[in-house]
Formats: sequence, C-alpha cells, structure tokens
Amino acid sequence: MAMLKLRPNPLAEAAFAPPVPRLPPNKRVYAVGDIHGHLDLLKRLQAAIDEDMLVHPGVDCIEVYLGDYVDRGPQSAAVIDALIERQASRKAVCISGNHEAVMIDALLSRETFARWLKMGGLETVFSYVGHRRNLDENTLWSLWRAAVSSAHLAFLKRLSSHFVCGDYLFVHAGLRPGVPLEEQSREDMMWIRREFLDCPDWLGHCVVHGHTPTKVPEVLPNRINIDTGAYASGHLTCLVLEGADCFHITT
Repeated sequence: MAMLKLRPNPLAEAAFAPPVPRLPPNKRVYAVGDIHGHLDLLKRLQAAIDEDMLVHPGVDCIEVYLGDYVDRGPQSAAVIDALIERQASRKAVCISGNHEAVMIDALLSRETFARWLKMGGLETVFSYVGHRRNLDENTLWSLWRAAVSSAHLAFLKRLSSHFVCGDYLFVHAGLRPGVPLEEQSREDMMWIRREFLDCPDWLGHCVVHGHTPTKVPEVLPNRINIDTGAYASGHLTCLVLEGADCFHITT
C-alpha cells in the first residue's frame, strides 16, 4: 500500500489556474476508481480506508465508488455483494459506469448480451453461473438472467450519475464541456472521453473520474483521474480528500 500526496502538473497550472478545490469543513471523501470484478483489490482497499478512518477520526466520511464494478475481472457478482454490504454499514455513494449500463441492457436484449460478452461481460456471466463454456449463447443468457438476484438488479438501477461535495464533482467518465451540470446527459457522464479529457477549462467543479486507465493517478487543475487499470495492472486507487488536501491510497 502506498499513501502519497498528489501534486498538480506545474505546466498545466501555468496555463490555467482555477481556484484550489475544497471540501466543506468536517468532511472527508474516499473516492475509489474502476474495480472491474476484482474483489481482492476492493477488500484490500476497503481495509486501508477503514485503517485510515481509525487513525484519523472525527470527521464525516463518505465513500464514493466511480463505477465499472463489473466485467473483465473474475468476481463481478461478489463485488456487487460487497458494495451492497458497504452501503448498509456506512455512507457510500455508488455511481454508474458504462459497464453497468450495458449489463442492464444485456438483461433485456439478446443482441446487447452478445456485444457485452465481447467487452468483458463473459467474465461477469461466469461469476453468476460458473464457467459454462460448453453452452450456446441463448442458453447462457437464460441461465445468467435467472441468476441475477433482485437485490443486484435494484442496486444497478439505483446507481447515481454523479455526486457533488464542496468544489468536487464525482462521475464515472466526465462531463461535456460547455453544458451546464443540470443539462448533462447520463450517457455522457458514463461514456465521454476525448472531448472531456482534452478540455483544459474549469467546468464548475474539480471533476474526479475514472473510465480511462492511466498508470498512475492523473492530477490536473480541472480534473483528477483515478482509474489505474485494476483489471490489467493489479492496482486499485482511492483518492482521499479533506479540506484542500489531496492524497491517494493504492493497493
């Protein structure tokens, strides 16, 4: 586990200097990047969060999970169970990623199911029904749909599009530049890339997001990307925010 203070890119600071973002007094946020079916990494990171809360008590703590809980990794169903359990025991906001959106559509559409399997959904299906490589897609689809519990479906359907706390906005993919927050589409918040990533402008908040993997957390004046590609790198990152302070924990 590493706990380091993040420093903004000085070149980006020179080009654009927005106000230093802050959380309200007596608040701390733990924002967690894309998990992608890796229960082992999630459990280790949650243990690190618990330890940090014990060592630094006395504030209202909120955990924010930035989406892409499923696909690619081997334990997507168990990850959803862990997040449901976490929400029952503490303040935890779960945001929808694009992979959760496709998973919901795959429950309703045989065609979407076939596409989803090719973007990591097959591993999610196996996490519900076991390895059934000898089955045709129609049978696999029927078995998986029957295996998704009502609790998991309710969890997926209530996922938030974004969360705001102080000067920070938490979202899976990003925001569309030039569009007021109240007019942002849920689809953009789950899928957008280049239009958002290439924008140097302040978008009303410092945007904390995942969706686009980087080797290390990417800290810019207007956004912070904490998707460190857990499914490929084995590293899951949590951003810790309190006041104007900004740290990360990586497992």
